[in-house]
Amino acid sequence: MKKLTLTGLFFLSFLLADAQTRQAQWISAAGASNKVNTWLAFQKNIDLKKLPQKVTAKIAVDSKYWLWINGKMIVFEGGLKRGPNPVDTYYDEVDITAFLKQGNNKIQVLVWYFGKDGFSHRSSGKAGLLFDCQTSLFSILSDKTWQCKQLEAYQTAALPLPNYRLSESNILYDANAKDASWRNDNNSKMDNAVELGQEGSKPWNRLVLRPIPLFKDFGLKNYQEQQTITSPGYDTVITPYFKIDAPQAGQKIMICTDNYLHYNGGADYIRAEYITRKGVQEFECPGWINGHQVYYIVPKGIKTLELKFRETGYDTDFSGSFSCNDPFFNKLWEKSRRTLYLTMRDSYMDCPDRERAQWSGDAVNESGETYYALSPSSHKLSKKWLSEIMNWQRPDGTLYAPVPSGNNWNSELPDQMLATVGYYGLWNYYLNTGDKQTLIQCYEPAKKYLSLWQPDEKGTVKFRKGDWTWGDWGSDKDTVLIFDSFYYLALKGMRLAAKELNKTDDLKYYDATIVNFKISFNEQFWNGISYRNPTYKGKTDDRAQALAVVAGLADSDKFPAILKVLQEEEHASPYMEKYIMEALFQMNEGKYGLERHKKRFDRMVNYPGFTTLWEGWNFNDPVYGGGTINHAWSGGGLTILSEYICGIAPLSPGYKTFQIIPDPAGLRNASATVSTVNGVIKTSFLKSDDIFTLEAKAPKGTSMVLGMPSSFKRITLNNKTIWEKGITSPHNPMIVEDKDINHIKIRVPPGEWKLIGII
Repeated sequence: MKKLTLTGLFFLSFLLADAQTRQAQWISAAGASNKVNTWLAFQKNIDLKKLPQKVTAKIAVDSKYWLWINGKMIVFEGGLKRGPNPVDTYYDEVDITAFLKQGNNKIQVLVWYFGKDGFSHRSSGKAGLLFDCQTSLFSILSDKTWQCKQLEAYQTAALPLPNYRLSESNILYDANAKDASWRNDNNSKMDNAVELGQEGSKPWNRLVLRPIPLFKDFGLKNYQEQQTITSPGYDTVITPYFKIDAPQAGQKIMICTDNYLHYNGGADYIRAEYITRKGVQEFECPGWINGHQVYYIVPKGIKTLELKFRETGYDTDFSGSFSCNDPFFNKLWEKSRRTLYLTMRDSYMDCPDRERAQWSGDAVNESGETYYALSPSSHKLSKKWLSEIMNWQRPDGTLYAPVPSGNNWNSELPDQMLATVGYYGLWNYYLNTGDKQTLIQCYEPAKKYLSLWQPDEKGTVKFRKGDWTWGDWGSDKDTVLIFDSFYYLALKGMRLAAKELNKTDDLKYYDATIVNFKISFNEQFWNGISYRNPTYKGKTDDRAQALAVVAGLADSDKFPAILKVLQEEEHASPYMEKYIMEALFQMNEGKYGLERHKKRFDRMVNYPGFTTLWEGWNFNDPVYGGGTINHAWSGGGLTILSEYICGIAPLSPGYKTFQIIPDPAGLRNASATVSTVNGVIKTSFLKSDDIFTLEAKAPKGTSMVLGMPSSFKRITLNNKTIWEKGITSPHNPMIVEDKDINHIKIRVPPGEWKLIGII
């Protein structure tokens, strides 16, 4: 009996050792071309005697994959564009528990290898799949026992090719290819895969867990028919589907959107093509496109049976809201959110069509919008953006964008990188999320970049032109002032980070630098009527005045003169108008802030053909790099409406404490909802000639500061007088004492509160 037990133990230890030595392999097809736009089919049959409670698969590819188990779609477009840094690769974790069964199981994976670099992707140079699923009862590991084939059905459409910024290709699908039905044809010939190396092997290198959710799949939907045009009803990301009856083989169908045909921003976008076989057939092109209208260009004689589209996007909820008595700003807020959502996928994008690139100045505005418009799952995309910016830092400390990137792109745009490490970038992320680990991770790379800006003999900094001295689209850019203001915002953000992380020596440095810089900036550039670099020859730059205000370089004594400039000069792009609008609210000129924003964005917001905001003041406008019709940097007004009109802003990281101090700016009423990591905040105000009513709801575990203009004679809180003719009452929960003489502020615990001011 003892001998048998020892034998059993030996056999068990052998199995455990074998499980530890067996590892998933990167696999591919024998003789795979690794050319641009390569498609590979993988499949594995496995017999399972018993199932554990949870089964998770680790899946990595370059570049995208689609996963089926037992014929059911599990993942529609998995994988993220490379990379978390210049050399490594992302992987997904997928819960496949519900899709496995006892007995025989078939796993099928379609892999799309882009095979080229782009402004949002660095190619590894080799197509491959790694599938690693290990449980206490079984392991499913990619190796040479898997079957694989490079598919002939997927090809590349003829010229014109997409512009060089895009890593995706135009897909042509030939339904006559022998492998077109590989998923459903048990007789389809597939050879054993070849092993290319285990996890960590070149060229994919280290695997990094996907930091954002798998994409949301809204399923196949019917189009809204608009006369002869097929439309989803709004600008969105789609994969187009059709079912047809073709009288003969070899006929070509083309699919594209209105963006491809009409609003292409001066560059070639993505389209799809399909070669028919004879008879009834259906097809969904896996490569996504976007637009308001979808065109199926179908040869005569082909009978169209069904047309549908699948909408996919970042997995977040539209949980934020804003409304007021002015329909223009309601429409602005909604269009801003729609535009924002289309620029969120693998990373933040400037636009979902021309470039799909994570320009970091755009991402600063986009991240600010997510905090007010979307659910907290959107925060993960901001974390990914900041982590990638820092992980792609050059050895000399330079930060650049867009990243991830190929095409040998490593160009620094100084003002965008300063914005990233500054108050509206890294610090604003921490303030809204409370994610201290990311602040710690990014602090030293941000500090290293900021150290590249060398002081000059006057107390400011030497002009750093970078690789692209951009500043902004448009004309009359006082670039020195733009850069200096963003540098000061970077100092401000890094000072707050140093204080939060107890970086005592750094804090002392930032404190001293901030004081000296502000003095020098005003001595050099304030001429009594505006901020102006003495060597600058253009018209006075409106954006430079606004940046000086929001940075804190301009004191209130300069506000009247700055206001006059902002009333007379209009040179800023839609990107910079966010800062101008915010500056006007900070100057207590919110009413004009709304007036100017409405004037500048009027055509864009009220244009009936688009549900999104444009890159420039016109579409197809060469002044704005081509002028796309979906550019989230234009949606900064959304942030201002929620933050200033309704007054919702965090006072401590993660909204543990926050304020609601509305500035009606001439509006009679407004309401807003913000979904934070500490719960949902709701507020509304109603203003008449002699009464101002503010209602607010604070979630559990938070503390809220409510603000009311100090001009009222009497203020009540939940029907109890707390302020009358400058005197507080015994019912006062706590008046907040600060330097704000324009408001009475009351700190209240969680719950529902009504504050009424009576003249």
